[in-house]
Amino acid sequence: MPPSAIERFSARAADLGVTVECRDFPEGTRTAVDAARAVGCDVGQIVKSLVFCAEGTPVLVLTSGANRVDEQRLAAHLELARVDKANADDVRRATGFAIGGTPPFGHDTPLRILCDRDLTGHDQVWAAAGTPRSVFPIAPEQLLEVTGAEVVDIGQR
Repeated sequence: MPPSAIERFSARAADLGVTVECRDFPEGTRTAVDAARAVGCDVGQIVKSLVFCAEGTPVLVLTSGANRVDEQRLAAHLELARVDKANADDVRRATGFAIGGTPPFGHDTPLRILCDRDLTGHDQVWAAAGTPRSVFPIAPEQLLEVTGAEVVDIGQR
């Protein structure tokens, strides 16, 4: 039997030198509000892992659960005319995980990763651990280190 998405993510995190403490919430953590409610934290501490298509190339944006990605600012940052939010198939193809459970690292393919500056203002944030009902805590500094993400101002509240 193939490993579950959580097992696959946990193994990939370990390969990167990161020990993750995955927590499963049967009521689900698909949205930032659901995740914050389940964990008992502020919605701003939830990491949304969103895939965008930049001229056919997937780019992962880690943004605060309290923010939306300003697609025009993202496109400008990438020096493109526009970017499009990836569909479910594109997300799974690029990351190996489903929408709502996409972790910030441990993907099937290497991705350029950008991180919303607002996430760096917390001591701890919570990100998806491979499924729409699992999350794990991580310090923003470690998140940036393991992802190699570039910190940018592309969120809108």
